[in-house]
Amino acid sequence: MFAFNFNKIIMPIFYGKAALIEFLNSIKTPNSTIGFVPTMGALHQGHLSLMQQSLAENNNTVVSIFVNPTQFNNPEDLKKYPRTLEDDTKKIVDLNPNIIIYAPSVDDIYEGKVVSQDFDFDGLENQMEGKFRHGHFNGVGTIVKQLFEIVSPTNAYFGEKDFQQLQIVKKMVSKNHLAVNIIGCNIFREAHGLAMSSRNERLSATEREKASIIYQTLLEAKEKFITQDCIELKKWVKEVFNSNNIFDLEYFEIADEETLIPCETKSKDKNYRAFIAVFVNNIRLIDTISLK
Repeated sequence: MFAFNFNKIIMPIFYGKAALIEFLNSIKTPNSTIGFVPTMGALHQGHLSLMQQSLAENNNTVVSIFVNPTQFNNPEDLKKYPRTLEDDTKKIVDLNPNIIIYAPSVDDIYEGKVVSQDFDFDGLENQMEGKFRHGHFNGVGTIVKQLFEIVSPTNAYFGEKDFQQLQIVKKMVSKNHLAVNIIGCNIFREAHGLAMSSRNERLSATEREKASIIYQTLLEAKEKFITQDCIELKKWVKEVFNSNNIFDLEYFEIADEETLIPCETKSKDKNYRAFIAVFVNNIRLIDTISLK
């Protein structure tokens, strides 16, 4: 355990799971609750909004900061992912000095064996992100399950920007009978609509402004979905991005929110959601919107 001191505010930061578990056990009472926000650092206002919700709903809040190697299918992406622990810690202190931080090493998590566990997510892993990021969700399942076992949270908070990941975490919790409540939180957006992401920091000011077209397209797709079928809508989105040469559309999909199975013919009994992944100068951005 180590303490950062900003303006005479001291907060503990745990680098090892054994010390964290011991500390959490020492503050636990029969009726107390622990809220948990797992992150990979490079914190922005979206992360902080998850922490604010946890603080409002729990006696204690734990935030993990860990860049998980097993969920990166692109080694270059892992290498470039920002690591800003000191800045992240200051943001957390400024929000609330009582938040407990867990910033483990790779060895503390994986104990010398950096490999993913194999999961069966009932097919949720085969859609959208799963098609383009082989092994990604096994990595997500591995780290989230491990963190849940370490922190033993009452409630865990995830942003809906990664809606497929949110559904997969819920499935993993259900199939492994884990005693944690998974709470999806609204997407936090920049002023022009771009979904907040750590990757946004790699965009130039011009790219960041132009990337607002992603959310604008989703909003328009939601309107068109009232009268158009899924195939027509997908064709229209492809044309939008093909006409703008700074973007490379990886996928646009309309899927059932529960099963994530792509829509072919609309059904009144299903809730649909649009999903999109776009490259801007080799920087991958994702977003989503409910089509209810």
